[in-house]
Amino acid sequence: MATRSVILVLLFVALIQPTNAGADELYFIDAHSQVDHKLVPLDKVIFLMNQGGVRHTILSARGKLKAKDLLVFSSNNRKKITPAVRTKGKPYEAASPRYFKQLKAQLASGKYAAIAEVLMYHAQKGDKAPEVVVYPEDMRILTALEYAIDNRWPFVVHIEFGALHGEQKKRFMHSLETMLDNYSEQPFVLTHMGQLLADECRRLIANHENIYFHTGWTNPAAVSSSNQPWVNVFEGEYIAPEWRDLFLQYPQRFVFALDNVFAEHWTGFYLEQMQYWKKALEALPDEVAQLIAHGNAERLWRIRPEN
Repeated sequence: MATRSVILVLLFVALIQPTNAGADELYFIDAHSQVDHKLVPLDKVIFLMNQGGVRHTILSARGKLKAKDLLVFSSNNRKKITPAVRTKGKPYEAASPRYFKQLKAQLASGKYAAIAEVLMYHAQKGDKAPEVVVYPEDMRILTALEYAIDNRWPFVVHIEFGALHGEQKKRFMHSLETMLDNYSEQPFVLTHMGQLLADECRRLIANHENIYFHTGWTNPAAVSSSNQPWVNVFEGEYIAPEWRDLFLQYPQRFVFALDNVFAEHWTGFYLEQMQYWKKALEALPDEVAQLIAHGNAERLWRIRPEN
C-alpha cells in the first residue's frame, strides 16, 4: 500500500513539472539543507531535487549520519551536491574540545566546499532540538568563521530573532552587527530571514553590504507545519507586497534555501514547498527571480550546476 508521503510526491510531481523548456527556464539551488541517518536511501534527495527543479543542493549531515556517508553520497553526485562542514551537535552545544577537533578534521580532509549554519540562537523545538544560546563573540563561532574566511565560503548564521525578546534580542542584534562591521569583506547569510520583518531586513541591508538572507521556512507549507514564529513572505500563492518590494530593490541579497532538517521533510513536503516557490518567483521579473532562485548562490559559493 502506498504511503501518504509517496502519494504526495506523485501528486506534486504532476503539478510542478515545468511547462516551457528553454535557456531562461527557472531552476533552483538549495543553498542550505540537512540530512540525517533516518533518510534511507539518501538517493531520495536526488529524486526530489530532479522533480522539484532543484539543480544543486548544499547539504550537511546531522543526527547520527556519519561524515563519511555524506561524503560518499556527495562524491557520487558531485554535479548536484556540495557537502558542507558540520557544526551542529552535542560537542558544539557543550563547548567541548571535541567540537574544535571535528571542525579541524573536516577541513583537513579537503573534501568540503561549504560550511553549514552555526547556531547562535536556536529555540527549543519540542523533543527534537534543544535551545542553543551562543553569542557571536564565542570562540566556537569565531573558529568556524575563520575557517569560512580562509576558504572563501559564506558564513551561515542561525539567529531566531522572532523567538527572542527584550534585552537578549537587543544583545544578539548588536553582536551580529558588530560582527558584520568587523568582518566587512566576509559575506554572512542569515537563515530563515532571521525571523525578521521586511523593514528589519531592509535596515540591515542598508547598513551592511555583507548581509544576505536565505528563504528556508518562510513559505506557507513550512510555516503551517510548525508552531515556531517563522516569517511567511507569502500572501496567498505569491510574495507579499512588503517582501516583493524588498526583493525588487535588493534581489542580490536573497538566497533560495529550503533548510530541510529531518527525514520527514524529504517527502511530498519538499515538492509542496517547491510548488509555492516556483509559482511565486516566476511572477517576479525574470532577472530578480533568477538571482534569488540560483544566481546569488552560484556567485557566493562558486557553484556551476549542470543541467
